[in-house]
Amino acid sequence: MTKAILLALPLVAIIGIGVSYLISPLHTFNTLVPKDGGSRQAAEGIAYGDHERQQLDIYAPHAEADGPRPVIVWFYGGSWNSGSREGYAFAGRALAARGFVTVVADYRLVPEVRFPGFVEDGADAVRWVRENIGDHGGDGERIVLAGHSAGAYIAAMLANDPQWLGEDRDALAGMVGLAGPYDFYPFDTSSTVDAFGEWHEPEATQPVTFADDTAPPALLLTGADDTTVKPRNSEALSARLDEAGVEAELVRYQDIDHIDIVIALSRPLRGRAAVLDDLTVFARRVTSQAQ
Repeated sequence: MTKAILLALPLVAIIGIGVSYLISPLHTFNTLVPKDGGSRQAAEGIAYGDHERQQLDIYAPHAEADGPRPVIVWFYGGSWNSGSREGYAFAGRALAARGFVTVVADYRLVPEVRFPGFVEDGADAVRWVRENIGDHGGDGERIVLAGHSAGAYIAAMLANDPQWLGEDRDALAGMVGLAGPYDFYPFDTSSTVDAFGEWHEPEATQPVTFADDTAPPALLLTGADDTTVKPRNSEALSARLDEAGVEAELVRYQDIDHIDIVIALSRPLRGRAAVLDDLTVFARRVTSQAQ
């Protein structure tokens, strides 16, 4: 009996991985991919609100620092209806290994909430970070918002529309978006209809609507082969920020699609696109200027 169980374990593991992949491919990817040394998970499941989805994890460098480190708050993607912070340790560890205290935040999802619920959660997470990240070695006055896809949307709304963060927007040194939807009205997919279709003023759901000279610097990364969130979204926001006199760097990666751009943060796939390097250079520069 024991021998049979032992022989069956590899099959059970393969089946388990397969089921996990079907439920959440990036969560499975995160489980399997090697993580960056020189970084650690400093805290897990910290509540920034009362809802079970209003929690965050913190990643930090192993090395000691002379003072508080700059902070990156990361919002993952998933069409505003899926995703979890547990699937992005590879991103949190990668950014922490580059010297940032990194926060990966969950937020409420469709259909439990529609716009602006997930943006409000993002704002609450940033407020928590500004007030409390000093306890974890971070500088709450030097925050870069970053995200992929739907998470890049949340980051862009917080960076560009002042109603969400209010005075806490002053703590933002910059914003980084990977394959973000910033200019996608009229809504023509089920995910955008579900998330935004009930809002009475659809233009107010679009980050490009609010891009003006009060926005922080932006780095907008997009894949030339992205057919999920087309590069025109990044191009539109970049152009609007340029017109307002705000620094907006647009980078297009050739032969990179919607998923490639985020998994390029992982150790094994960094050779496909310089996403981590580009993000790091930008975040170090804008947080240094914010000191």
